[in-house]
Amino acid sequence: MRAARVRTEARSLLGSVRGRLHGRDATLVAAGLTFYAGIAVVPLLVLSLALTSWLTSARTIRELTGRLAAVLPADLGAPAAVLRLAEAGVTLSPGQALLTLLPISLYGEGLRRALLRFSPEHDRFTAWRGRLLALPLVVVTPPLLYPLLLAGRLMADLYQRAGAGAAVAAVAVGYYSVLGALIVPVAWGFRVVAVGRLRWPAVLAGAFLTAASLSGFLQGFVLFLALPLDLGAPFAGLDVVGGVVAVGFWLFLLHLVVLAGWLATQALDARLRHGRSAPPVVPHDSNGPADPISPAAGTRR
Repeated sequence: MRAARVRTEARSLLGSVRGRLHGRDATLVAAGLTFYAGIAVVPLLVLSLALTSWLTSARTIRELTGRLAAVLPADLGAPAAVLRLAEAGVTLSPGQALLTLLPISLYGEGLRRALLRFSPEHDRFTAWRGRLLALPLVVVTPPLLYPLLLAGRLMADLYQRAGAGAAVAAVAVGYYSVLGALIVPVAWGFRVVAVGRLRWPAVLAGAFLTAASLSGFLQGFVLFLALPLDLGAPFAGLDVVGGVVAVGFWLFLLHLVVLAGWLATQALDARLRHGRSAPPVVPHDSNGPADPISPAAGTRR
């Protein structure tokens, strides 16, 4: 009976998620959010490394990122990219750090706009609210990033050992360390940056599920980097273009996961509020579907 009840609840939540997707092009919304992420991801990584180096030391960051780079596949240049990011972070000046906040805040705007497309809520000043509400996360990047760098060092030590057990342990360390680091930003995005206020039990459950899925996709990205692929072949031999497109594609997949996690969190919140399977609430737009992440989408001024 318990198993049957779990299956019934799962089918109910999935049905609610499908209802919330009705009339909304999730792939286009994810593509728009990927655009914002493309602007913010490098400044965010550089600033996070800079803040962590200010709390520890530049030497520590160089050593830890060097060990992490040794774990990554070298065919597509991932280790060199990590080392360049680390060097940019440890040499970042306070003035440059302030300038990085502008592109970083744009992701908060994009996230708020994207999640608003799947919400019945009305919002004003969406851009500014999204930017300002996302910036506090920058403060907690050092305690989230530093354990990841330590995990990278442990993974490097495990990969140096022979045997399948060490390799499985290294993958497990990578998966669970990324999972733990992602729960806080995902929960903040779902609870604070997004329009509306979902219940904390639903937010925490949804954030855990989303972070677990994202961590798995990131492990898949590392595996993708290890494949002997000629990324420049479809682009007239321009490897740089192929690499940028590949990274953009994986960011797109990650944001599809984020949107799916948000919809599941909304469905769970509705279930907790009503104590039963609530019908899905589909955002209404009398003018028909709007541009998924345009400044006017989902807003009422």
